[in-house]
Amino acid sequence: MTHRRGEAAALAGLLATAGVTHFVKPRLYDPIVPRSLPGSARFWTYASGIAELAVAAAVAHPTTRRHGGLAAAALFAAVFPANVKMAADWRDKGPTRRAVAYGRLPLQVPLVWWAWRVARSGA
Repeated sequence: MTHRRGEAAALAGLLATAGVTHFVKPRLYDPIVPRSLPGSARFWTYASGIAELAVAAAVAHPTTRRHGGLAAAALFAAVFPANVKMAADWRDKGPTRRAVAYGRLPLQVPLVWWAWRVARSGA
């Protein structure tokens, strides 16, 4: 049981940290917002930050953990197009930046799996 709470706390922490960075450093996120989305990139940067903070709160609380974990899995899938855009935009960058951009793509799979595990352990 403690291990499961630890997994949920770690996931909530990751989501909360990511959510806060959308407000503290929005310029990191604005360029990877897909151009096909309506409105400004900054709107989507802030909206995704709010979503990450809300999902973090849901994951952190035992009574909403199941729904929070499912929402986290959906969120990780929903941001995949931004990661694809980043990889495409950074294909001509240096090797370190390319590694970061390309590394984000397969990273979504274990993140979705982790969120799913947390959802399954929820109340």
